[in-house]
Amino acid sequence: MDFNLQYAFELLGTYVFAISGALAVRDKEHDVFGAGFTGFITAIGGGSLRDILLGSYPLVWVGDIWVLYAILAGVLTAFVFPSIMLKLRKTMFLFDTLGIALFTVLGVEKALSLGVRPEIAAIMGMFSAVMGGVIRDTLVNEIPILFRKEVYASACLAGAILYLVLNYFGIERDWNLIISGSLIFTIRILAVKYKLSLPRLD
Repeated sequence: MDFNLQYAFELLGTYVFAISGALAVRDKEHDVFGAGFTGFITAIGGGSLRDILLGSYPLVWVGDIWVLYAILAGVLTAFVFPSIMLKLRKTMFLFDTLGIALFTVLGVEKALSLGVRPEIAAIMGMFSAVMGGVIRDTLVNEIPILFRKEVYASACLAGAILYLVLNYFGIERDWNLIISGSLIFTIRILAVKYKLSLPRLD
């Protein structure tokens, strides 16, 4: 595997997701194995679910040992430096947001490469980014982020749809990745900063 910039960001996103998963159990009286398992599931859950639904094997983390190394590094970081990681929440949030933006677009690309319809590809892109967090929250008995007021999955879906539209009009792939990923990143940042949310179903 070539260590290009995109791949480096993929590993960075995996690393950050693993940290968030491991830290999620800090108040739940879990041991280091429980924290490690939660970090692992958070990092690979979305991509694995996408690949299983698409029938794509081997799964991403099975075919690339560096993904496992990134997860291990994230879990160890959370275990050794928990207080530092908690103080860096804003920085970690930025990396997490960058991760979901990248994983959404790459999930769409992978789905399209396997010949599924664009509508399905958009959903698979969203799954790639958010389902690891949903599984994490479920494991630690929290309301999954997908069901909170935060604009999260909808930002990913908007970016996935934009990627499909730009791809239809023949926009060069790298520019498409940057533009679509930037939309997800921007929506997520603005939503958190201004406490934006979708209308509730009352």
